[in-house]
Amino acid sequence: MKKFLVLLIPIIMITSCGKQDNPFFGEYDTPFGIPPFEKIKNEHFVPAFEKAMEEHNAEIERIIKNDSAPTFQNTIEAFEYSGGMLTKVSNVFYNYDSSKTDDEIAAIAQEMGPKLSSHYDEILLNEKLFERIKSVYEQMEQINLSSEQKRLLSEMYKRFVRNGALLSEESRTRLKEINQRLSSLTIQFGQNILKDVNSYRLIIENEADLAGLTKAVIDNAAERAANEGNAGKWAFTLHNPSVMPFLHSADNRELRKQMQQAFINRGNNNNDSDNKKIIGEIVNLRLERSKILGYNTFADFVLEDRMAGDVTTVMDFLKQMWTPALAIAKAEAYDLQALIKKEGHDFELAQWDWRYYSEKLRKERYDLDEEEIRQYFELNTVKDGIFMVTNKLWGLKYEERNDLPKYHKDVQVYEVLDADNTHLGILFMDFHPRDSKIGGAWMNSYRKQHVDQNGKFVSPIITVVCNFTPPSGDTPSLLTYDEMTTFFHEFGHALHGLLSDCRYLSLSGTSVPRDFVELPSQVMENWANEPEILKSFALHYQTGEQMPDELIEKIKNAGHFNTGFSNVEFIASAFLDMEYHMISEYFNEAELENVASIINKRTIEKYGLIPEIAFRHGSTHFSHIFAGGYSAGYYSYLWSGLLDADVYEAFREAGNLFDQETAARLRNTILERGGTKDAMEMYIDFRGRKPIVEPLLKQRGLL
Repeated sequence: MKKFLVLLIPIIMITSCGKQDNPFFGEYDTPFGIPPFEKIKNEHFVPAFEKAMEEHNAEIERIIKNDSAPTFQNTIEAFEYSGGMLTKVSNVFYNYDSSKTDDEIAAIAQEMGPKLSSHYDEILLNEKLFERIKSVYEQMEQINLSSEQKRLLSEMYKRFVRNGALLSEESRTRLKEINQRLSSLTIQFGQNILKDVNSYRLIIENEADLAGLTKAVIDNAAERAANEGNAGKWAFTLHNPSVMPFLHSADNRELRKQMQQAFINRGNNNNDSDNKKIIGEIVNLRLERSKILGYNTFADFVLEDRMAGDVTTVMDFLKQMWTPALAIAKAEAYDLQALIKKEGHDFELAQWDWRYYSEKLRKERYDLDEEEIRQYFELNTVKDGIFMVTNKLWGLKYEERNDLPKYHKDVQVYEVLDADNTHLGILFMDFHPRDSKIGGAWMNSYRKQHVDQNGKFVSPIITVVCNFTPPSGDTPSLLTYDEMTTFFHEFGHALHGLLSDCRYLSLSGTSVPRDFVELPSQVMENWANEPEILKSFALHYQTGEQMPDELIEKIKNAGHFNTGFSNVEFIASAFLDMEYHMISEYFNEAELENVASIINKRTIEKYGLIPEIAFRHGSTHFSHIFAGGYSAGYYSYLWSGLLDADVYEAFREAGNLFDQETAARLRNTILERGGTKDAMEMYIDFRGRKPIVEPLLKQRGLL
């Protein structure tokens, strides 16, 4: 059926969707230029992509055939402003592919992925276009350019070179083949995980097996089961709001084991959504691509263009954190095993026991209960808290707009205003799981901020997508502490997009090195953890009372509880990522399906990961590195932690967490600047020096 659908879609579009019917074929006639979601149908995407690629090719052809000598305006800016329709279509489609997907969208993604890869390769490997760019690049110091224009020129030249512009014809041809295949494989990897997540259900029929779970979790499971035709039973899924409470609280050890193993084996079930062979092929192709470009490993290729700079720096940094984290985790495992014995059990601590017994130990040591904490984190009050923090820092205001287009009925829409009431952008927020949405939490854009070629400032349209605990019955959405900080985190990304004040689209907002992009998001988490700020938004959802000082003190005292576990599972995944991408020799055909097992085993043995802790992201569901942009870059979250801890320290040094001078400096030197300067230069502009590691180690309880 899917193959038939892929073949049929272009025919349907061509015959039934004329230019007048396709919303992508003209300017959006909507407030703020928001996509007219109610008019956009799946059948519009393929003809829109095809038309957009045609237009883009024509624009490139005009640049190449320009009889005038190459200049910044007729070559660099002309290229920068080309492909506008393609960007417009892609922005909507790939947001749909992650937050409003279905079988048709998945089929279109598989069809268009290789075509788009080929389209961009033809441009980035176009010799005549590159010669014009190279000509301007070689004159950079002789012509009068602003610092942002110089940055655009150097980044554009580097992009062409890193995509093979200097290669032989034979090498360029092979590179195109690799890119197209990688495009298909990475799309399939992500789709396979979504299939596995959506197809799994743990159905519980015996109410006794729900022991330990809270009423809210049980009610959600009952509601889910009833909606799926299993009234009177309870259904649990692999979405975080379902699986995590189960692993933390379910007394039935055998059922915890089932859930844990299903969770870590996403994409690893020897079915039609298995990712093992895909991993092997991706790793080999990435290595081959890197060698063609002159690098020994894929990690060498990636890190050359990152803030960290090279493999040695990244590995030394990770090991500096790993050694104390592993020692603490081993001590934690000892304590959990002692608790198991104290309860009269004789089994050895396993992965499906860790969260359950650590939750018990936390209650015992700190009299702290996650369920009690959740009563104070109703979704809307947390949102109000974020609005309050950003208002105090930068004067930002948020007006909910129920009159604007939105892509799903559950989405909330806000107009974001600056302190002087000028329009900054539009913000979509999409909070809860559904089958059409992939797991996790992220920020993206339907339009990035820029100045168009007519000199008009174009404001951003930003989306924040999460998978938070949904409301159930008369109980609203109550967030866990982790979900609350995730909200702050993703809002930091949103600010990076909303506050952008750049001229060029390719440099604006989050267009920064991967190991710098998490700085704005992670620094926001710090305000979420401050007692004085917690009191302002942590209000009991029934009584409206502030979170009591006693509970805040307990949270603070328990702040570094289980820090060994949390750091080890995360750093282990960063090591796993690096082990995949530091290889310099290909896996042979016989090994391809076993690459995941080989690298998993190598990582565990090399770094001494203890068996009681699983990778935070195991190979077959490691979307960050096999379906996202974090390959040889998962360390970035930790590296950005190095930056965010030190940035937040500047507010402490100022003696005021809302110090206006420090906040303005953060906005002016980092949040507004996008990728218009080198990341380390921007950091030094804010801090006055390079980052130091001590605040990070202290923040994570490793010092």
